[in-house]
Amino acid sequence: MRVVFMGTPDFAVPSLQVLHENGYEVTLVVTQTDKPQGRKQILTPSPVKEYALAHNLPVYQPTTLKTQEAYDRIAAEKPDFIVVTAYGKILTKEILAIPSYACVNVHGSLLPQYRGAAPIQWSVLNGDKQTGITTMLMDAGIDTGDILLQKVTPIGEEETAGELFDRLAALSAPVLLETLEKFVKGEIKPQKQDDEKACYVSVLKKEMALIDWSQPAEKIHNLVRGMHPWPVAFTKFGGKTLKVHSCAFVDRSFGKDTGEAVFAENSLFVRCGDGKCVRLNSVQLEGSKRMDISDFLRGHPVESKTILGE
Repeated sequence: MRVVFMGTPDFAVPSLQVLHENGYEVTLVVTQTDKPQGRKQILTPSPVKEYALAHNLPVYQPTTLKTQEAYDRIAAEKPDFIVVTAYGKILTKEILAIPSYACVNVHGSLLPQYRGAAPIQWSVLNGDKQTGITTMLMDAGIDTGDILLQKVTPIGEEETAGELFDRLAALSAPVLLETLEKFVKGEIKPQKQDDEKACYVSVLKKEMALIDWSQPAEKIHNLVRGMHPWPVAFTKFGGKTLKVHSCAFVDRSFGKDTGEAVFAENSLFVRCGDGKCVRLNSVQLEGSKRMDISDFLRGHPVESKTILGE
């Protein structure tokens, strides 16, 4: 079975790996162009490209798919399937029609919920109790194709977006394998999505990570979880930016004012808009490294009536 694989980030690597290791002939790996990273802006290959090169798989990195060259390069492979996992570019109608079986997409949510970018982060930001993996037939829309298979998994109360990202990436591999096997055998009946239940989500931006202490404590807890490992929730402490890497929701009250930081029980609690608190577990002050709150407090004692965010 010939497959053209299209993907870019870490999330896509398990899907490529499971195909490569289970008898599928991955004739071409399509991934985005190398991007400058770090302070020195060094051109860096995508995780998918790194895997492909390490396993001698051909790599193609078009700047756009909207050219005859891109179409011809992919069509020349005569694929049975095109498998797309977090590639990051929209496929043209012409490319969608290339494979003899289908274009199959692996998506990190239970569609039609969270179509578009960052579905994993938004499931955590919104405090969802469960999410999952969806495989679907691709069409001209954005995550609008017919559903093939779905696998559900719970979201831990303290689980961050990064942790969930890794779990769903691992879960996607067996779901993809099952999807292709059953599709070829005619054992899957594609299901139309209910567009009335569809929800589109946007990419994350740094400014979205600013903590608004007037919000309920549980919502702030979800923000901290959903914004980790990037861009990381933040507030102001003594005029400097304080990143909050980890916190816990506490159904108790400390302090009197919204945003008030209170040292109690050898911990640091912050009063939120609903009168409840979050307990800060791991923080990083501007110009310093990340540290547990106990280590932070040794060097930065919190004075009475300290208000975060000011």
